[in-house]
Order: sequence, then structure tokens, then C-alpha cells
Amino acid sequence: MAYFNHLCLVEAPQTIIAPFPRFITDCIGVCYLAAAVEHDVESIVMPENFYNEGIFDSLRALLKKKPVDLVAISSMTGAFNQAERLAKIAKEAGAFVVMGGFHPTALPEEVLKLSCVDVVVIGEGEETFRELVLNGPSRAVKGLAYRENGAIIYTEPRPTIQNIDSIRFPMRSLRPSRYGEKGDAYSIDTIYTSRGCPWSCSFCANDQMHKGWRGRSAENVVEEIALLHDPKNKKLLKIWDANFLTNIGRAEKICDLMIERGLTNFRIMTETRAKDLVRAERILGKLHQIGLSKVGLGIESPNEATLALMNKKNSLGDVSKAITLCREHNIGAEGYFIIGHYTETIDDTLVYPDFARSLGLRQALFMIMTPYPGTGIFKEYKEEGKICSFDWDFYNNYCPVIETRTMTSATLVDMLAYCNIAFNRYRSVMKRNSPRELLLNFLIDLFQLCFLMRVNKNLNTGQITDLIFKALQRLLEHEHGEIEQAALPSCKPLPQPLTLRIRRSSTKSITFTLQERGANRVLTMTAQQAGATLPSIDGPEIRLDKLVECACSLSMETLMSALYRNEWLRNNPGRITGQILSILTDTEILRFGARLVALYLGTWRKSNNKS
Repeated sequence: MAYFNHLCLVEAPQTIIAPFPRFITDCIGVCYLAAAVEHDVESIVMPENFYNEGIFDSLRALLKKKPVDLVAISSMTGAFNQAERLAKIAKEAGAFVVMGGFHPTALPEEVLKLSCVDVVVIGEGEETFRELVLNGPSRAVKGLAYRENGAIIYTEPRPTIQNIDSIRFPMRSLRPSRYGEKGDAYSIDTIYTSRGCPWSCSFCANDQMHKGWRGRSAENVVEEIALLHDPKNKKLLKIWDANFLTNIGRAEKICDLMIERGLTNFRIMTETRAKDLVRAERILGKLHQIGLSKVGLGIESPNEATLALMNKKNSLGDVSKAITLCREHNIGAEGYFIIGHYTETIDDTLVYPDFARSLGLRQALFMIMTPYPGTGIFKEYKEEGKICSFDWDFYNNYCPVIETRTMTSATLVDMLAYCNIAFNRYRSVMKRNSPRELLLNFLIDLFQLCFLMRVNKNLNTGQITDLIFKALQRLLEHEHGEIEQAALPSCKPLPQPLTLRIRRSSTKSITFTLQERGANRVLTMTAQQAGATLPSIDGPEIRLDKLVECACSLSMETLMSALYRNEWLRNNPGRITGQILSILTDTEILRFGARLVALYLGTWRKSNNKS
């Protein structure tokens, strides 16, 4: 019989999550732990609502209802405050509490200062956790840290698992229902086909947790993929390896086996280095055939000196070539950029969106440098005295917890808003043919930026409004008031210019005018001078403060729920299910819809001089 027989496994949810459905946790880490001990214990449970604030009441109720003698909590840095709350609930219920994951691995002594935590598992957890469950905490179990007689005891380090085919598939059936989907049938799910990374970028904690790269065999990977495949329901499958294309031959064999077995009803996303994608040119057709639709490329910076300081061995030539190859094979390429290296200035940062566009990217994700504990960057920023906050809630890549030698945290937020607006550069606006199309395009772009800025919980609606308007003004200055590009084939002749105004107040606004110049489309931006009255325009006017208030009226939980279901609908167009209907009848969604309609109708009122 095991030392612990009734287990509860929990992955602490991020305190703040970015508004992208792919970032909703699939709890694969704790599902791996469950699989490791499934046949050794009498029961394993997991709380409901594991991806939102409801997890706390859910855990409390579960521990009253079920016998649990051990609660294991996995935590990233941005979830650690949540993990502490969960640990306190578990300890109050009389359970033995174990913590593991990236943050406890990096800071075991800090974690063990909490009286509600008994043991920390350091590094990869499957083997350590199983021995702990079977034998209890002792010096004989490798990979542990725990308190003993007022001191912290570290047992012998646990080597990484070399034969990762030996790791049992994650126990997905343990997961509770999420947005109406059973735990083993989520329409967004994650698979890891390898562990570790052959590189050691200074901002990444992967090296500390998983060390060197180890790939699963193609046969082992495809056996797990077969369990996830549903010929009637196309899923978003995240191959969430640190670097999927490290071994091109292995990746090709995975493709061949999936094609051979007809396991191709997926929309697949993955991340890799640009150089590895270039090396994989000959198999890109096969990758597209199995469903690869988007590749995330860690480009990080246009500055070669910054890349060297981050130990990012990128060749910008490889980046450009990788993006071209993706386009040729109908695979989307999304560039990841990190602003806020301590050596960079405002002028250095203003280059980022122009550089991203010059590469031919259609999608880019701009993040703020975040010094995660255990990384080289954490040590560097700490030595520089540039870490401004150790509130782990903000460690999510979008809330600034640092400053640079020349930029404050507030300036970094300004830069984040600007990079998003400047990268977009209203390219999609340029192909619109009517005032309503123009308005809808602006509304969608502005709402998306609002949702992203909301990730910084320190910002109120007024501050978000100011940030967006300031970014628009900066774009106007950068582009000298005019953006010109060749008219696309979908563009119809404009009988007259299209005009739209974004208004911040009675004396602050920017007017956008779309017109033709020969075979080109031209978007002119004109700022209203402070102190002057606003002239009437023949077109819609967006009250930016009202738009931001509307965007912020929707709770993040409801927003993520809607985005999740929208992702399913995107992958399965034309199908209506109870999930979709539940969103359409949600009272908060209906209230938001009413505000949205009122905002839309209000834009058509003629501009006047009132604020």
C-alpha cells in the first residue's frame, strides 16, 4: 500500500491570462503526474473550474466531500499567488501539500517559507512524485526539498528522464468538464512530443526544468495523437514543445504515420526556431497536410546586440527565409518579440513593428521582458536593480515588472500599445469599400487592443483610453500623417473618400480619411489641435472612452469562454451546438451585445463640439 492513497491534483491558474484561447490551460502537467501513480493509489481527483477563479470554492468543496490525504499543486510564476491560496485551503482541510512546477523549482526556499507547503518537487516530477506517494518524504527520494528541524533539506538531485517514451500518456480523463466538453475530449488540447531544449536563451526557464532536448519516438507520439483525434470534430492541437523541429527526421516520421493512419483532422500550432524551420523545408508540405496551420517563431528583437545578450542564436536571414517558406506552404507564421531589454531605448523599441512588417509577417505578438526566477535574465535584471515588482501576479509577459536603463515601466506599457498599433498599420482598413466596412474594421482592431491592455490589472479604463490614443498619435507622427499602399484586387473604386474620426475628448481627436491616388489607396491621419473645436465630418465617429468602457464591461472569464467557443466554430464552420447556443443566451454576453449595438449606432451621429 502507498504512503498516500487519496490524491488531489491541481494546476494553479494564472492570475491574469492573455485573451488568446490557446493559452487556456489544458492541465497536461498534473495529468502526467496522475498517470504516473494511477495504479498505485485508491483515488485521484481534480477540482472543477481549474482555469478560473471558481477553482478555490471548488477545491474547498471537493476536500469536504472526498477523502484526500495529499494535494499536489503545480505552479508557473504568474500563478504562484493562486497556488498559495490553494495550498492554504488544502492545509486547512488537513492534507499534506506538495508543490512543483517552474516556480517552485526555481525558488524552493521561498515556497517552503509558507507553512501551508510541506514539500517541493524540483524539476521533472513523474518519478519523484511517484516515489513520494509510495514512500512518503525522506532523504531517499531524489529531487525533493522540505523542512526538517527548522532547516531545509535538499535530497540528491533527480536526473532528467532519458527515455521519455517510458512516461505514461497524461491521464486526460481526470480533467473535469470545460466549457461543456469532457476532460478527455477538449476541442483545444496540448501534446508534448519532446522535453527540454538544445538552446539556453537567457529569458527562458526551460533549461532549468527540463535540461537538454529529448524527443519521444514518432510511434509513441502518434499513439497519443490517435487518442485525441476525432474525425467529426476538428480540434486545435498545440504541439507545445520548446522546439518541435529539433530533429527533422523524427518530425517527418510523425507526419508519415499520421497521414498513413488518417489522423489529420486537426488545426495544429507549434513553436520552433527559424533556422530549424528552414532546415525542415522538404517536409513543410507534409506538416501542412497533417494540419499545421501556424508556427510561432521566437524572433525576439531586430537588434543583433540584444540577441547576443539574450543568448538568442537567431540569424535574421533565417527568420526572413522561414517566413517566406511558411507563406509558400500556406502555413501561418507568427513572430514573437520581446521589448524592454535593459540596454534598449525608446528609439530602439520604435523599430520593432517596422522590422516585424519588413519580414513579411502578418501576425506578431509583442511582449514585455519578464525576468522569470531561475533564468539568466532574472539574475541580470536583479543585479542591475531593474526589477520593479516581485508581485508574481504580474509575471505574464504583458505587465511590466521591470524598467530599462532609459525606460520606466510606464514607458514600456506605452511601447506595448504602440507596437501593436504600428504593426497593424491599418493594412486591413486600406481594402475597405464602404463607411460601414471601415467602421467595423476600426472597431474590431480597437477592441482587440483593449482586451490585450486589460491584461495589466493596474490600468483603469481612463488609462487604457489614454494609452491607445497616445499610440495613435505616435503612429501619426511616425508615418507623417499618411499611409499609402497599392490597392488590392478586392478594392472597388471609391466614389468619394471615406472618413472616420476617433475622439478622445471635445478637443482631442484623429480623423482618418481613406481615398485613392492613382492605383494606390491612401489613409490620411489628421490630429485635431488642442483648444480648437471639432469640425463636423461626413462619416462615423468613435468615442474612444465609450469603446474602452464597453470592452472592459465584459469579464475576462466570459470573454475567454466566448473566445474558446469561437475557436471551435472557426475549426468547425457551419455547425451549431449547445455550446454556441449557451454563449448566445448568456446574460452577460447579451448585456455586452446591447452595449456594443449602442456604441455602433452612436458612431453614426454627426460629430459636434460636446465632449
